[in-house]
Amino acid sequence: MIQTLPETQLVTFEEFIKWKPEGKFYELHDGEIIEMNPPLGKHERRTGFLSRKLTVEFDRLNLPYFIPKQALVKQRTGESAYSPDVLLIDPTNLVNEPLWEKTSTVTQGDSVPLVIEVVSTNWRVDYYRKYSDYEEMGIKEYWIVDYQPFGAAKFVGEPKQPTISVCSLVGDEYEMNQFRNDDQIISHIFPELNLTANQILLTAN
Repeated sequence: MIQTLPETQLVTFEEFIKWKPEGKFYELHDGEIIEMNPPLGKHERRTGFLSRKLTVEFDRLNLPYFIPKQALVKQRTGESAYSPDVLLIDPTNLVNEPLWEKTSTVTQGDSVPLVIEVVSTNWRVDYYRKYSDYEEMGIKEYWIVDYQPFGAAKFVGEPKQPTISVCSLVGDEYEMNQFRNDDQIISHIFPELNLTANQILLTAN
């Protein structure tokens, strides 16, 4: 769940960074500061599981990627900045990132091979706002992990089923594929990844 801070005026990204306190979860949505409720147990278990599995895979492939503890994703234009549940960084492009050294913020799709959001009650943010912004940034792959599930039927079926949506950049647009039950996750970033939907969705159930 998310909530807007009361009586908050629109701010720039620079003002947001200067204001943002340590130890709390905030994002910036079109200049509006949004307080994010801290993730609870089942959410954290899935985030940790995915981070572990992906780390093993990119280590096996000897790729230079890393998963930061806290970092932001921001479009080059506009006043939005997101803190994804799992953010995979390609350090070879960080030399081109003007905000990285001082604010741990990436603005270019070439710096982000993969980003993952674990859905909570604010599901529209993940399926619409972040989908659109990550696509526009050129982030190559975006996973939406909806284990409750919260999303609309067009994303999670009718009746609703726990679903993982993998959005792969084809040209300059995302192509979304949904995975459920024992479906093998198909990832263009990690084509040899041996992981089923249920391994992620049933973690901590």
